[in-house]
Parts: sequence; C-alpha cells; structure tokens
Amino acid sequence: MTKKTSGSEIERLVQLLARLPGLGHRSARKAALALIKKRTDLLEPLAAALAEAAAKIVECSSCGNIDTVDPCTICRDPRRDASLIVVVEEIGDLWALERAGVVKGLYHVLGGHLSPLDGIGPDRLNIGRLIERAAPPVTEILLALNATVEGQSTAHYLTEQLQGRGITVTRLAQGVPIGGELDYLDEGTLAAAVKSRRTL
Repeated sequence: MTKKTSGSEIERLVQLLARLPGLGHRSARKAALALIKKRTDLLEPLAAALAEAAAKIVECSSCGNIDTVDPCTICRDPRRDASLIVVVEEIGDLWALERAGVVKGLYHVLGGHLSPLDGIGPDRLNIGRLIERAAPPVTEILLALNATVEGQSTAHYLTEQLQGRGITVTRLAQGVPIGGELDYLDEGTLAAAVKSRRTL
C-alpha cells in the first residue's frame, strides 16, 4: 500500500500531473517531487510558462493549429505553398511533419477522427472549415491521417466530401505502418510517406 502524499497543495499537484497522458499516479508523484526539489530552477519557471501559455495561446481560426497569433505563424508564412493543404488528426501530427521538414504547404487540423462508437461524428471535427478551404488556390489536399481503422474511415469520408471540387485528394503512402501514429514515427519514415503519396 502506498503512503498518501502529505499536504493538500502537493496532493493537488500530483493529481493534476496524473491527468497528463502517459503519467500514472506513481509517475506523477515522482514528477511532483522533482519539481518541488528544484523549485527555483524548474517549478517556478514552469509555473510562469504555464500561466503565460494559458493567457496567450489561441487556436488558429483557419487551420486549427495553436499559436500566440491568429491566423497562426504557418498560415501567415508567404513562403508556404498555398495550393497544398495537409490534413492531420491532431496538432501533434502537425508538429511531427514540421520536424521532418517535408511539408511546404499549409495544414488543417481535424481535432481527431470519426468514431461513431465514441459518438464522434463529422460535426465534432473541424471538417466544415476544411470544405470551405477547398477552393482556389488549393489544388491538392493531402490526407496525412493515422493508419488506423478510424483514420482510414475518416479519409474515406473526407474523400467523398471533397469530390467534384476539382481538387486532387492524396494520402500518405509507404512508410506509415498499419496501426501507426504519426507522432511516433521518425523523420525519415515521414519523409518517405509524404514523397510517395498517391491519388485516392
């Protein structure tokens, strides 16, 4: 039986950390202890950074990315290829593609994937805005969705919605394993997948 952490503030810190993905209660206690031990070097700067992020970070009204400006830095960049929109499920996927440095176009973040069993239909995702953006100067929409059943169902649905608009719809090709998630893939795999995309 584990001993309960003393102090309501410490317990609250542990409980909040435990809500983060990949952290259980035990890992959260270790993280909280590390933060407290390094209060000046770690805890106080982290608290300040979190407060600043909460105050300044906004969602891009165009693509769904997060930034401190709206439209986001990527959407504002004139060097980006405005004829290409790369559709991803989550912001982490966008970050993964940016790390790989293989996308020169713009992005669109859906905010998840279709999952009828979980009650996630088209109205719960950022699909309406994507359909609005599917107009000149856009000539290609690359569906860079996770290679899962839900990702493939979402890609199929989007392909149907985008038909008849004179836009080429492509998907990531080789390199992305079935069941794989973009955020966990290395840059070389992502680069190969983007370069080998195919028309649906």
